Amino acid sequence: MPSFSIPLSGLSADSQALNAISNNLANLNTVGYKDTSMQFKDLFYQQIGSTGAGEPIAIGAGVTIGSNAGVFTQGSIENSGVHTDMAIQNEGFFVTNKNGLQEYTRAGNFTKAPNGDLVTQDGANVMGFPAVNGVINAQGAVGPINIPLGSTTPASATANIQFGINLDATAAAGTTFNAQTPIYDSLGATHVLTITFTKSATANTWGYNVTIPGADVGSTTPTVPVVLKTGTLTFNSAGQLTLPAANIGPVPITGFVNGAATLNFNWNGIAAPSQTITQFAGASAQGNSTQDGFSSGTLTDFTVDQNGVVQGSFSNGQSRALAQLALATFGNEEGLNRAGSNSFEATIGSGAANVGVANTGGKGSIIGGSLELSNVDIATEFARLIVAQRGYQANAKSVTTFDQVTQDTINLKQ
Repeated sequence: MPSFSIPLSGLSADSQALNAISNNLANLNTVGYKDTSMQFKDLFYQQIGSTGAGEPIAIGAGVTIGSNAGVFTQGSIENSGVHTDMAIQNEGFFVTNKNGLQEYTRAGNFTKAPNGDLVTQDGANVMGFPAVNGVINAQGAVGPINIPLGSTTPASATANIQFGINLDATAAAGTTFNAQTPIYDSLGATHVLTITFTKSATANTWGYNVTIPGADVGSTTPTVPVVLKTGTLTFNSAGQLTLPAANIGPVPITGFVNGAATLNFNWNGIAAPSQTITQFAGASAQGNSTQDGFSSGTLTDFTVDQNGVVQGSFSNGQSRALAQLALATFGNEEGLNRAGSNSFEATIGSGAANVGVANTGGKGSIIGGSLELSNVDIATEFARLIVAQRGYQANAKSVTTFDQVTQDTINLKQ
């Protein structure tokens, strides 16, 4: 008698193949989706004899699902223009955590929770290496990435100033020239430093004094600038500064009327080889002046670079690192378990996650403002669909044939 279990196993396997193909097609437009490829394997064989040469004669028991392997080829990357969207180019998975369960995803269509946490579409935290005062420790423990737009960064007092200045070598003795730069105190308030250069009767020599408005530091004569530092600049016949030989400072400023702490700044660009003050024939002029202080500011925007560093932009013109996204790779990514919601879970078959940062240890790079699309190829899936359909039809025909044979056998007694 024929065994109905053989074609039934084929019907079951082809039905599952049709389900897998349908699932791929259903996720044709799912961000970060990875295609699957259903593979069959034959069942055990029953030996019913052997040939005269001793070769076994065996009949198989049907077919079953061997695997439904993930196809982790790169999906197309599309620019979305959304700051919270991110795509991975080449290897790696974003690391997420929801209610203590660590999962992994290629879908970078993230969003921001009300508390500033970067989260997936189903609310899992996107994990990375948070920065402390702008410094990232990629060797530390991973934690939720937080982007607190609207938060305030404290002010930073000026510690260094520098001028680009040319003093007129043909100026008469007693000629003065003023250069100015803003500075910031510890509270973020702005003050203006003035450096007055006076041509000396001695050739190639200028005196200088550094002042701040008297009203800023509680002077008893607030309209008279308070002198902070005086000295002499000496140039050689080539117009290069020779004395002083070292940068000037630290220069203290005390008694700010707004209660700011004592400020100590250095006047750089004096020492060779980075001298920025010259004496050439030509009008005295101030070029660029720089200083490293800034007022307090609020976080207004952010970007993500190819290394996954989240760089915050503040209203005071400053920028600093907020965090760095974590990426995970696996010894066998095909061994990952699909958990739904575009997420994967590590298994014994995948091996433990190797967590690090982009562009290290074989991990890919991150493209901000972009998304990786599904890697499902519709033409390939349609071809698979036809093959699975034909297989199903063939097994269904086997069932009807077996039924006819069984009916003929029953009719032998009539």
